Amino acid sequence: MMLPDLQFRNAHNRKAAIKPRANGFTLTEMLVTLFILGLVTTVVVINVLPNQDKAMVAKAKADVSTLSQAMESYRLDNMTYPSASEGLQALVTPPAAAGSSARPGYIKKLPSDPWGRPYQYANPGRNGAFDVYSLGADGAPGGDNENADIYSD
Repeated sequence: MMLPDLQFRNAHNRKAAIKPRANGFTLTEMLVTLFILGLVTTVVVINVLPNQDKAMVAKAKADVSTLSQAMESYRLDNMTYPSASEGLQALVTPPAAAGSSARPGYIKKLPSDPWGRPYQYANPGRNGAFDVYSLGADGAPGGDNENADIYSD
């Protein structure tokens, strides 16, 4: 009786040895997965990149507004705006007339615009006493959309 059982085991082991294992992925499965990932990446890039330009313009507007408010604080303490030669750097250093009781400055450090360039300052400004502005994405005066200059109000 032992013999048939042994024959069954040997036959079963031979089939298991011949049967290929199903480990890993086939080339087709890999290609389909890469195609789907590429498709999803394309959709995300198309929807996100235009919003990045809008976000950079919004950040520049916020920075210009903050610098303009600091400029008004400077004027209240010094009775005048900084000269064109002093520029925005006057907001970082404390006013000389205020003495030792003055705060360290009106802003901690001068930010760069979202495109990595320094903000500009003009005294007198186009429509007022001063202008704080960014030249936009192209870094040149004028322009449209994200390349447009961003001025203080």
